[in-house]
Amino acid sequence: MMNYKTFFTPGPSQMYFTVEDHLKTAFKENIPSISHRSNAFSDIFKNTRESLKNLLSVPDGYEIYFTSSANEIWERIIQNLVQNKSHHFVNGAFSEKFYNFAISYQKASSITRAGEGLEFENLSVPDNTELISITLNETSTGYAFDQNNIKQLRADHPDKIIALDGVSAFPAVPINLELVDTAYFSVQKCFGLPAGLGVWVVNKKCLNHYEKVKGSGLVTGSYHDLAQLKSAGDKNQTPETPNILSIYLLGKVAEDMINRPVKMIQSETAYKAAILYQAIENSKSLTPFVKQKVNRSKTVVVAETKNGNTEILDTLKTKGWIMGKGYGAYKEDHIRIANFPAVSKEQMEQVADFISTL
Repeated sequence: MMNYKTFFTPGPSQMYFTVEDHLKTAFKENIPSISHRSNAFSDIFKNTRESLKNLLSVPDGYEIYFTSSANEIWERIIQNLVQNKSHHFVNGAFSEKFYNFAISYQKASSITRAGEGLEFENLSVPDNTELISITLNETSTGYAFDQNNIKQLRADHPDKIIALDGVSAFPAVPINLELVDTAYFSVQKCFGLPAGLGVWVVNKKCLNHYEKVKGSGLVTGSYHDLAQLKSAGDKNQTPETPNILSIYLLGKVAEDMINRPVKMIQSETAYKAAILYQAIENSKSLTPFVKQKVNRSKTVVVAETKNGNTEILDTLKTKGWIMGKGYGAYKEDHIRIANFPAVSKEQMEQVADFISTL
């Protein structure tokens, strides 16, 4: 077995190639030890936020806050932005979990589940819905939400809040954030960083609706709420002691991706996905799980195995390639391959060549 391994697991995943050098610099400069109320941290917060705005083309009027994870952001969204009802488009386990968060908070939330082929037969939303949840890239199934459908939902529901899960998509998949009101992601996937940081993007419509929810007497956060995040964020701070090292690393990797530049990353992601899906289609042992090409994820490629995934995963492991198992009910039958920016074109070409022979 090879000593060197490349992690194609869909999070945590392979570290971005510049992370090691940034870690060395961080410890040299004592970044993990600085106070979260210091000017040094405020500079890190500001620089990271500005780099992310640049990288993701965040529109004017949108702000960025940091949390412990994307799961925490689910809770913050339900607490702060939903007084009575949200509507969730569910195409896998993670979008389902967000819906379950809403139900746990006793919201009268509704759901549209994708059909057997993972397609959505309709995009209708109940009139009394306050917030619409969309998962741009469902990590569990490799389903990508058609961006034309996002445009349609925005046009049909200009007054409702649209929340976009970009966890395993940003920044490798381009998206016009003006189509949504809030978006969020964590850093252990496309950004190639250690887990432990969530990033929440919100616009003024969200802040205004928060005031309505807060005014209704509902609890908007026993830990902290949107107002506290904004109050601290306006000073380039966080309400509580954050993961300072992770915020620093995120800013540095965002700068690296800007300089690469990000359009090249997105183009390479599309290329790598195309050759990987072609290899899966050529394989005698694998087939793409998502049948509609428009809905095939470019960042989490999911293959369905004909006789279980154990032997295939073990074979790939002998090549030094660590792939992800299926998620939930598909644990033993699927292979999930992370096509994140940390994986080069050359590496993916080698993987694709081998998979086509399976």
